[in-house]
Amino acid sequence: MTNLTLQPQFAGDDSAVANTLVQAVGHSEKEDNITQHIHGHHQGHFSFLKKWVPELETLASTHHVGNFVVDRQTGERFFESMPIYARLGMHLLFCGKQQVKLLEGNKHIEQLLRDQSIREGEIYDNPQSFKSIQSFITTYQINTEELLETSVTPQNYPTFNSFFYRRLRPGARIVENVDDPNAFCSAADSRLVVYPTIDLAQKFWVKGDEFTLPKLLNLDESDEVCQSLDQGSLAIFRLAPADYHRFHSPVDAKVLGNAKDIPGQYYTVNPQAVNEQGFDVFSMNRRSVLYLEHHVTKKTIAYIAVGALLVGSVKWTTEANAEVKRGDELGYFAYGGSTIIAVFPPGVIEFDKDLVKNSEGSSSVAKPKGSSSQGYPIETLVKVGNSLGHVPSESLRP
Repeated sequence: MTNLTLQPQFAGDDSAVANTLVQAVGHSEKEDNITQHIHGHHQGHFSFLKKWVPELETLASTHHVGNFVVDRQTGERFFESMPIYARLGMHLLFCGKQQVKLLEGNKHIEQLLRDQSIREGEIYDNPQSFKSIQSFITTYQINTEELLETSVTPQNYPTFNSFFYRRLRPGARIVENVDDPNAFCSAADSRLVVYPTIDLAQKFWVKGDEFTLPKLLNLDESDEVCQSLDQGSLAIFRLAPADYHRFHSPVDAKVLGNAKDIPGQYYTVNPQAVNEQGFDVFSMNRRSVLYLEHHVTKKTIAYIAVGALLVGSVKWTTEANAEVKRGDELGYFAYGGSTIIAVFPPGVIEFDKDLVKNSEGSSSVAKPKGSSSQGYPIETLVKVGNSLGHVPSESLRP
């Protein structure tokens, strides 16, 4: 394992958490079984975790170490555990006496998260990382029959990262309502929340009081694009590590220019971080923005790929001025859980009712103690091509 030379700025418990994150990342270079390093879901797998960071048990009880998600296809609700690396990232940001200081931005912790994210990407770009692929497949029950290359060999997948951004065979994902030009589809295999207005997104999901559209897009509020998207609709697609990590167009559109990269941090995009008051994960993380001109309404949609803790990079596979159909690939994420945010101008999309109901809090969703009677917001598990919504009828009138 690689040891961390602890900085004096990491005080007490923070030093232990920082060291544990470095140890877990380093262990992924030597251990074939992914459950024995950053992907472990239980600290009991690591003897050093309890010794160094006993507060992980507190984190588990306080933050539930995971999230409930509803499967759109079956309607069943299930609990999705948070991997060790996400727990450690959460601990660094939200636990202990340093909480206020950390939320305001601790440069040393930011550097730690950045360094370890880059390091994990390098580890999984090394041919030696091929040895972890089978464990990853088994742990996350990945269906290899839907892959373009079903045989998992070094020739087809020379590194772990090459498997992580694997391609699917044609027909593995079906675009619903493909003959309806007014329809929209899911951009990724993901856990999805949708909000008819940005205000509602802030009320139910993105709780950071610093979150604004200009900050998200890194534009001045007077910019023409910001003005056109003001009080528009928001769809947030969260990709977990097990997901197929290529992302696709939700609309029939023209690509307007090249994507614009925005530097930033490597915080976890777990919902418990996104839901944290006063902490704007999306606008603080590194991200890349692509603009699409919707064929039907001729309005501009912002499509943002957000990086996160242990994410190596965002790669775009589309080109400026390309014409794309719903479901066409736009790019992919290298290693890590990640997020796509689509911002639609007002009047462009009416989201499917079941997605809105889940996102705003359905009475059928189990509510944590103390939550409001209107219900508790929950993500919906979707696949690329699943219906997202349609252009409202009033927007189609001459």
